[in-house]
Amino acid sequence: MTEILSSYVAGTWHTPGSADGARPVRDAGTGELLHSVSSAGVDFAAVADHARTTGIAELQKLTFHQRGVILKKLATYLMERTKDYHEISFTTGTTKRDAFVDIEGGIGTLFTYSGVARRQMPNSTVHLDGGVERLSKNGTFVGRHILTSRQGLALQINAFNFPVWGMLEKFGPMFVAGVPVVVKPATDTAHLTHAVVADMIESGLLPAAALQLVTGDVTPLFDHLAEQDAIAFTGSADTARTLSALDCVTQRGTRFFAEADSLNFSLLGPDAGPGTQEFDLFVSGVVAEMTVKAGQKCTAIRRTFVPEVHAEAVAEAITAKLATQGVGDPREKSTRLGPVVSDKQRTDVLDAVDQIIAGGARVLTGGREESDRLAVEHGGAYVAATVLQADDAWSDAVHDIEAFGPVTSIITYSDTEDAVRLAARGRGSLVGSVVTHDREFATEFVRKVAPWHGRVLVLDRDDAEESTGHGSPLPNLIHGGPGRAGGGEEMGGLRGITHFMQRTAIQASPDMLTAIGGEWVNGSERRLGDHPFTKSLADLRIGDTLDSEWREVTLDDIEHFANFTGDTFYAHMKEEAAAANPFFPGRVAHGYLIVSFAAGLFVQPDPGPVLANYGLEGLNFITPVSPGDKLKVTLTAKRITPRETDEYGEVRWDAQVVNQNDEPVANYDVLTLVAKEY
Repeated sequence: MTEILSSYVAGTWHTPGSADGARPVRDAGTGELLHSVSSAGVDFAAVADHARTTGIAELQKLTFHQRGVILKKLATYLMERTKDYHEISFTTGTTKRDAFVDIEGGIGTLFTYSGVARRQMPNSTVHLDGGVERLSKNGTFVGRHILTSRQGLALQINAFNFPVWGMLEKFGPMFVAGVPVVVKPATDTAHLTHAVVADMIESGLLPAAALQLVTGDVTPLFDHLAEQDAIAFTGSADTARTLSALDCVTQRGTRFFAEADSLNFSLLGPDAGPGTQEFDLFVSGVVAEMTVKAGQKCTAIRRTFVPEVHAEAVAEAITAKLATQGVGDPREKSTRLGPVVSDKQRTDVLDAVDQIIAGGARVLTGGREESDRLAVEHGGAYVAATVLQADDAWSDAVHDIEAFGPVTSIITYSDTEDAVRLAARGRGSLVGSVVTHDREFATEFVRKVAPWHGRVLVLDRDDAEESTGHGSPLPNLIHGGPGRAGGGEEMGGLRGITHFMQRTAIQASPDMLTAIGGEWVNGSERRLGDHPFTKSLADLRIGDTLDSEWREVTLDDIEHFANFTGDTFYAHMKEEAAAANPFFPGRVAHGYLIVSFAAGLFVQPDPGPVLANYGLEGLNFITPVSPGDKLKVTLTAKRITPRETDEYGEVRWDAQVVNQNDEPVANYDVLTLVAKEY
């Protein structure tokens, strides 16, 4: 009996006892039968229950930092095993170059989200979203938004083209958010996802029930999803529409996020004619997006916009460059264009090409006849790199039909407004790129097309060397798009985590808000006592406060500071000119003199647990300080963040400087590193 790919559900590996109804999967390059895929026998009620009971309990007792540390260890563990993943990836039709984007790129997202969790989030289970809002005259009633982990599971439904990256770029944010994950990979490449998941489980790094895998049909799970759960889908726009209409989404409130394939564009600027660096960059970019992953990328360039005057030159250049791209076995180093993932996919691509041709395009290179020749020559699911020319730029077919393979259509535009309208005709896409060295054109074009696109790359000679290219989403930036692209977002650094959390507005007294959010709020309790700089993290508490002595600011202080620093701005040195300024009563102290004096008032000079001051944030100067004014500072421990991997942590201090009339002079946050023990 053909091997049936197993699922990892409810803490154990499950393999169907029969191949009845299982779908066969073949090597994309050779047609050899690899295995079958089926989810027969999976107890989907148990899958949901395992995630919600064991998974939530085990995962959500960890802080964001602890989850981030696990992700870093997991990424390191997987990176040591990439050679095995590349061997499996060859069977999906992917070259070593293509697989690097999927495998190493996917693992790289875990490293990124480890950093986001440990550097942009507190070592807590509650994340503060924005500042405190004063809701009352006297400040006894305030509000703030917080983010907490939802009490449900996150179901991934992934596309076939990125079996590793597609899973991990979702898993990283979901894991940091504290949500257990169920992965449903696409059937044709599920064996690569399976190999990575097996290693993730084998690593022993993940909390129990943090990750489950269902290979095969996942439809029965929809009946068990409810208001705290989420579905994150990557795939076709048609399937996205079907999933968005599920009862669990429309009636029970399951969150639904879609990242759908779209007709992305790349546009050659009017200035970028033959002989310019931008022309060559444009041609190389189009060819790369046609050949990497055999064009099976949700971000691939489907519409190639060029000025009418350069259309012939672009067509010749792209065709000539494609002729140099080796076609064949993805295991061979010389191969730049491998097969598509399956015979069915090949049929779908060529049928779509025929529809675009029927809609008013013509073949410049490639097409069905050349694809058939390659399939016979190499014995796999090969599609020739195909460039079409749209004789009518406004033909519906070229803007509505996506050939999800190594296919692009050249479309001409007449002017900027024409180019903007053509780009928008795709009705929303994941990414567009414009290749130009003309800042004025780029500014006008990008601002006008941005509402229809999730990401826009502006490429020219200045950024080309370090650019990651048109088709590569980065974990720091959002991946998604409006309209046909699904209307969802993935990644985007911290944004990607918050999609799987609940934002709640909390209204309370300052003391209550401090307790709930874990950060001191102005107006809440301050505790005076020993100098807080003498306390290690083990002893320091939020609200610990120093009330300093007073210090008078003299005219000699102001002049000395001006001469010593070179800051002789007239407001500090010339009485008449300063008095003429509506913001000053006369000569005033420098803002940074005030900050320096404040430091002198609150710093404890002896060696102790405070290791370093590494910055100030939110500095505001409020009331000018005149010669003869007195200053004092109140310093309060605002947030305490121990580091998981170091013997110290960060302490954020609220600093408030006032004058002798108790008027606010300056306020800011002081950032320090403090030892855990001293």
